[in-house]
Amino acid sequence: MEHSITVENISKKYDISKLKKETQFREAFVNFIKRAFSRDQENKEEIWALKNVSFSVKKGEIVGIIGRNGAGKSTLLKILSRITYPTSGRMKVQGRVGSLLEVGTGFHEELSGRENIYLNGSILGMKKREVKEKLDEIISFSEVEKFLDTPIKWYSSGMRLKLGFSVAAHLNTEILFIDEVLAVGDIAFQRKCLDKMKELRNSGRTVIFVSHTMITVEHLCPRALWIDKGELLQDGPTADIIKNYMGGIRGKWSADFKISEFSVLKQESGFDLTHVPNRQGSGEIRFTGMEFLDPDGNPKKSIRSGDRLKVRLYYQGNKPISNPEFYFRIRNEFGEKIATLSPFLAGYEIPTLYPGIGHIDVDIDFLNMMPDRYYITVYILHDNGIINNHIVDSIEHAGTMDVEVSNYYQSDRGIDKWWGIMFLPCKWNLEGMNIHEESVKSM
Repeated sequence: MEHSITVENISKKYDISKLKKETQFREAFVNFIKRAFSRDQENKEEIWALKNVSFSVKKGEIVGIIGRNGAGKSTLLKILSRITYPTSGRMKVQGRVGSLLEVGTGFHEELSGRENIYLNGSILGMKKREVKEKLDEIISFSEVEKFLDTPIKWYSSGMRLKLGFSVAAHLNTEILFIDEVLAVGDIAFQRKCLDKMKELRNSGRTVIFVSHTMITVEHLCPRALWIDKGELLQDGPTADIIKNYMGGIRGKWSADFKISEFSVLKQESGFDLTHVPNRQGSGEIRFTGMEFLDPDGNPKKSIRSGDRLKVRLYYQGNKPISNPEFYFRIRNEFGEKIATLSPFLAGYEIPTLYPGIGHIDVDIDFLNMMPDRYYITVYILHDNGIINNHIVDSIEHAGTMDVEVSNYYQSDRGIDKWWGIMFLPCKWNLEGMNIHEESVKSM
């Protein structure tokens, strides 16, 4: 069968030292003179986002790409979309390409939504008549009809996503690249997108889909690629790849914690994050530990459904940094996001964080999670004016949280995950039932 995509030994290197910000003209001028007269090469900070990646995709195939944050998934899609180019290697993409890699990719800020639909069509080589034939479908699916003649710059991120996905899915493309953007939309629209992708699966269109949601990848994609640290680790049937990927996570964070291999120390009530390998970020702030506490600040050795819980994140500030955003994310064993907690999301701002040792607490009044093992990711973001929300520090799978069976109702009938995925505390009123009063439990 004919191949739509062929990738041969693709590698991509970034010189991150060139991204350093020069805030004043004098500073920029002095650095320019230094570079001009210096005999020594400037110290370079280089990272390989991709290393010798090779694979091919047949026409009409739907392929999922999985891997941790920073593994190189998005870089690969940008290369395939010709947004950026590889440092070495070759690729061949045959057919019209539609891409939804970031919210609003391909939109012109000053043009209206309607004008951007036609612009995207013309970029794909479509005639105005062809775009017009699809226009009603695009508008109806996008749910932004009232704002269609408003400039895109005034759209919210959710509106941009809706229009962007609708354009990418409905215009005449033979190949569609979709990065992890569906999480921006509301639940109802996410379902619409997934239903549309099921249609695409049967339409003969080639689709490359990047996601952290393992269930979605397994449901949509018969085949998957696992990328880690810029390298293609495995390529095969999706169920097998996901099993190996999640097995690697569970192996890494198993109950015995292989300290010598991963340099992570499990404490009775938390985790030492000082020497964690493979962390990412520019390093102005580094996480040094995570601890689970009771509401009074005492170490909590066991966590149960319905508990009040304090999570303390310890850090070391190395440089002053303005408006850092701290995040605490919980995933289940399938990689699905259960919750993301952040002072930023709650409306708090941290004006300037100065060097030194400190901690930040998140108080959870009611832990409505069923008994299970959950995986914690912690990260800090910062808008430095160069790359929006660049990573200051990020540790994926920084630790685990084992939630145990609870006797919340004092009924000796434990709250267990067999009953569902969420614990919703409730009260029952049996007064309207035709039963003897002595058999009614006081609620």
